[in-house]
Amino acid sequence: MPTTFRFEDAAAGVKLLTLDRPDRLNAVNWRMVSELEECFRGLAAAQDVRAIVLTGAGRAFCAGLDIKDPNSFDQENTVHAYDLQEMFGRMCTHLAEVPQPIIAAVNGAASGAGLVFSVASDIRLAVPEARFNMANVRIGFSGCDLGSSYWLPRVLGLGLASELMLTGRFMGAEEAERRGLVNRVVPADELLDAAIEMAADIARNSPFAVRMTKQVLAQNVDAPSLRAAVELENRTQILCTRTRDFEEALAAFQEKREPEFTGS
Repeated sequence: MPTTFRFEDAAAGVKLLTLDRPDRLNAVNWRMVSELEECFRGLAAAQDVRAIVLTGAGRAFCAGLDIKDPNSFDQENTVHAYDLQEMFGRMCTHLAEVPQPIIAAVNGAASGAGLVFSVASDIRLAVPEARFNMANVRIGFSGCDLGSSYWLPRVLGLGLASELMLTGRFMGAEEAERRGLVNRVVPADELLDAAIEMAADIARNSPFAVRMTKQVLAQNVDAPSLRAAVELENRTQILCTRTRDFEEALAAFQEKREPEFTGS
């Protein structure tokens, strides 16, 4: 059983993953990273999980690295320190690479790792009180961490990403929505319901088609050319037509009923 997060059913095919260190504003430590890594690895084969909502317990989404945890650093052994850093870095690649779409329900401050958690998610909803920043440079770390130098320029553009990472300033929810960092700002008492409803909409679709859509989006954002992007799409479409879910979709259309997808 994990001790740093909760993982529970939220709707049919939907799991709610709640970072659960509210006394530390859900700050990340080595134990959370280790437990999340195990969870994400298991999701690769979890056919019953079709979408995930990620949020935080209490008044914060995630306040970044827990610098008060002595196990987060090793000032004596460089090799061990690098191993720790690699473990932290893998966390966000796992987040991006799980086949299920992830909706970040940002319920408060999202700093450092919290900001990366949100931008590595596929869709982001936030409360009006949410604030985002990458304050690493203010505490002696590089602002390029945990994939921030990959995600932020893609979501915000290089200029704004540079501003956030070099100054460490906060971006409020209204600006985040205007700049495209979040899809929508919703009232705090509606956040989880809105995120779960959206995840349930995704979960009703063909799981293989959703998985291929997520994969192709991730790859084609860096496609070397339009032709390369279309060629990957062509291959994916043919794969989708070879599934039983595609046959079910055609039958449901002809019979004027809702399809019942099984993920096969």
